Amino acid sequence: MKKTAAIIGTAVLLALFLWVLSVIYIDWLWFKQLGFANSYLIFLTSDWIVKFAGWLIFALFLYLNLRRTEKTILEMPNLILRHVLMNTRFGNILTPKRLRAFFLLLTVLISSIISAISGSEWITIRLLKAASPTGVSDPVFGRDLSFYFFSLPFLELLYQYLLVLFIVTAVVCTAFYLLVSPPQQIGVRRFLPQTGTSHLSLLLAGTLMVVALGYRLQMYNLLYSQRGVFFGAGFTDLRVLLPAYWLLLIITVLIVLALLLNFKVKSTRFITGGLTAVIALSVLVNFLLPPAVQKFIVEPNEFVQEEPYLRHNLDFTQKAYGLDQLQLRQFPLTGPLSYEELTATEGTIENIRLWDWRPLLLTYNQLQALRDYYTFHDVDTDRYSINGKQVQLMLSAREMQAVKLSSPTWVNMRLFYTHGYGVVANKVNAVSKQRLPEFLLRDFPIQGGSALQVEVPQIYYGELTDYYIFTGTRTDEFDYPLGETNATTRYEGEGGLPVGGFFRRLLLALRFSDYRILFSNELTATSRIHFNREIISRVQKIMPFLKYDNDPYLVIDGGRLYWLLDAYTVSNRYPYAEPYEGINYIRNSVKVTVDAYNGTVRFYVFQPDEPYIAAYMKIFPDLFISAEKIPAGLKEHVRYPEFLFTIQSHIFATYHMGDAKVFYNKEDRWQIPLEKYGEETVPLQPYYTILNLPGEEDPEFVLILPYTMYNRNNMVAWLAGRCDGKHYGQLVCYQFPKGELLYGPAQIEARIDQDTAISQQLALWNQQGSRVVRGNLLVLPINGTILYVEPLYLQAEQSQFPELARVIVAYGDKIVMENTLAESLAAVFGLHPAEEKEPVDTEPPGTDPGENNLQQLIKEAADLYDAAQEALRRGDWSEYGRLQEELGKVISALQKVERQQETENQAEIGEE
Repeated sequence: MKKTAAIIGTAVLLALFLWVLSVIYIDWLWFKQLGFANSYLIFLTSDWIVKFAGWLIFALFLYLNLRRTEKTILEMPNLILRHVLMNTRFGNILTPKRLRAFFLLLTVLISSIISAISGSEWITIRLLKAASPTGVSDPVFGRDLSFYFFSLPFLELLYQYLLVLFIVTAVVCTAFYLLVSPPQQIGVRRFLPQTGTSHLSLLLAGTLMVVALGYRLQMYNLLYSQRGVFFGAGFTDLRVLLPAYWLLLIITVLIVLALLLNFKVKSTRFITGGLTAVIALSVLVNFLLPPAVQKFIVEPNEFVQEEPYLRHNLDFTQKAYGLDQLQLRQFPLTGPLSYEELTATEGTIENIRLWDWRPLLLTYNQLQALRDYYTFHDVDTDRYSINGKQVQLMLSAREMQAVKLSSPTWVNMRLFYTHGYGVVANKVNAVSKQRLPEFLLRDFPIQGGSALQVEVPQIYYGELTDYYIFTGTRTDEFDYPLGETNATTRYEGEGGLPVGGFFRRLLLALRFSDYRILFSNELTATSRIHFNREIISRVQKIMPFLKYDNDPYLVIDGGRLYWLLDAYTVSNRYPYAEPYEGINYIRNSVKVTVDAYNGTVRFYVFQPDEPYIAAYMKIFPDLFISAEKIPAGLKEHVRYPEFLFTIQSHIFATYHMGDAKVFYNKEDRWQIPLEKYGEETVPLQPYYTILNLPGEEDPEFVLILPYTMYNRNNMVAWLAGRCDGKHYGQLVCYQFPKGELLYGPAQIEARIDQDTAISQQLALWNQQGSRVVRGNLLVLPINGTILYVEPLYLQAEQSQFPELARVIVAYGDKIVMENTLAESLAAVFGLHPAEEKEPVDTEPPGTDPGENNLQQLIKEAADLYDAAQEALRRGDWSEYGRLQEELGKVISALQKVERQQETENQAEIGEE
């Protein structure tokens, strides 16, 4: 029986060892393959050293204090317990040897539990060592920001550790003293034996010294106070709480001296009295005094009392969010704009975005997914140089979702359907005759013009690739569909890890809990396993101490596909800075690139002087690369991140007010305007566009957002984040003249609803089995005026994608809705060019809706659909595309016939 138990125990330990080895060794191989082996060793060794040091100190301290109780326990005044312990099945355990063994076991158990609960804070210690002064000091204590970013977190960590150390030790020792000498034997008034009293006096003295350290740290934390009308230390904090904490600290130290004296006196009154005094004073200072002072002294004359500290809040909030570098400019309204002046702003007009990413995503998935297992996850906006001109594009990656396979077997999911394929792109303002996007890149294999070339379209690493796969196996990989057959490929890149021999395959099988890795005949020693393929989790595993944008975007450079991901250094430790969603400091310090084919990751530092990233560069010297070394083709696609811009725009809506009195009264508070999307009213989202900023000669790619007055809808300013060249990273706010009425987005939306012709048309469409989707309202500053553009999409109940139905343009007091942007721009300026034939109503060859009946059109549509499916089966994509265009024309003709019939029916009902 014992032999069987030993075998089982050995097997369990071996399995546990192999599992731990599989995690550590495979991760090390993964980091090494990416070129970050040194960083992984820093992670591993730092974590283990700090954990072990914390565990060892805790264990030694607890064990030595338990040994201090040994004499009292061996004497055992508790006669009943003494009899029990001397007559156990293991014999007499009240011997020094056995008692010390018990102490050792208890120490290891408690220290391990505490260590497991507390986790690892090694990065806090490493950051303290790597910190450098910032040159910015807080206005109260005169401490450099590095103290609050690095030293204060370490001191708080030390405080928490010491407090737990002393409290746990005191509680355990007290339990032993009470167990061996219960109060009913030694007298309740004495409570503890004399040996225990002196011992616990020392432990309590140590605990209170830690508490005194806590009071000192609380003084610094007053700079994060949320007590008053602003964030940061105010009148009550600095005039009342700060002196009170000093008083508490001094009294606590005096009590500590009394407890040390009690080591000789050995009276429990010192212990109970000291604890009572500290608790009573803490309650008074923290819970009773501040509210009374705030209510009866500060609030009756709040602004006068708080003004000096309010200025600190204004100043440091702007610095924390980088708003102190913002350029504030005036945007004078120069009067009416002529049509000729409008068309002269060629870079702006040619890049007005007609395709909102939300309906466009539906269109991509319906028209270009082409198989159930392909998915477009997101649509990104970027700019590319095409034929010598900067053009704004919408683009999205066609990713593989193997879980949607009709036969999701292990071979299919892990070996065959391994990657997505290609990218779909269209100009932001290009519309086909079918009122759909005009694709620059599309289909299988990728088709498009010479301006954009994708030579390596396979996507092994993306936003949806959250499962592991194998390449280089005995099975060719699926590349893309070819009608009734499939094109296949074999991976030729450097991504992933070689599967290797039996031992590595065993570790991989344990690591991924998949026995097939060990036994599959499809795998060879040169096969490669690709895991951690989802790009955000991939970069987080490499560098977990940065905050990553949740919206990476795809870039085409040199015929390859790359993901660009913004990374931020954030903190909630900036003194006086107003918090936003848990942080009060942010910088876009790093840009991360991920090769979609190889999975290669690079961290490019764009702000090397930023305090956190400067410290991280010292800790991980091989991880970060200077922004100067980023490939030129990728640098062209760096853009102002929307996540950072959103935070800054929300903060700036209030903190643009530089005058303390105006800020206190919130007299000039702004807000993010509202718009209609679909049938909902939602906050306007920042949007990328190409335009000429006032005073600038050339159009540039910018991220913009308008502001309206708080609780009012008239527009007062707009904010721009610049993306191009030497201006990258600059924030500019343009303010409109005060006292002049300028419509905000919500007012434009209301005027659209009030326009009789537009509202009737929208109502008619909504009654005909279709749904009108109102796109993103664009507010475009052009030559001292504001132009508003809103696309309208029409989606039939049975259709999965919307088509661009109309374009609404508002300028001054006029609002028009026409078939195209060009027509709307002309009409809003009072021009009436010769009416062009509406693209949506283009008749297919040989059909005339006025002469042919509905049944003929339906038959023609069915024939075209069958022919298109036959072309698809043959893999003839060009013929398939041509037939789809013809089918679109027939469907457009059908829609026109339906609209005519509905109009006639409405007219007949009106006559009746």
